[in-house]
Amino acid sequence: MISGAHMILYSKNVEADRAFFRDVLKFPFVDVGHDWLIFALPPSEIAVHPDAANGRHEIYLMCDDVDATVQSLQSSGIVCEPVSDQGWGRLTQITLPGGGKLGLYQPRHALAPH
Repeated sequence: MISGAHMILYSKNVEADRAFFRDVLKFPFVDVGHDWLIFALPPSEIAVHPDAANGRHEIYLMCDDVDATVQSLQSSGIVCEPVSDQGWGRLTQITLPGGGKLGLYQPRHALAPH
């Protein structure tokens, strides 16, 4: 039976992005050796959307108050795109220190039970 999920973010600057998850988001982690950090995630869910091609995946962090979260991230020097209303939630993109983008949204839809 499935016991969990492991997600991978690829980065041009792994040290900076690992520091972001460790120091800014304060995600718990384990160092599996040589500063290779694996972070625990908050409760998660997965949705399957229709698409013309297979193999495309997206990762979003969710929050209870996107405005407060953006303000907190910006005070730590993290760049956030303007928040947009998508109907199903309020969405922004954050720029990781390594240059990658990560979605962040405040859902308006029902959440999967944990």
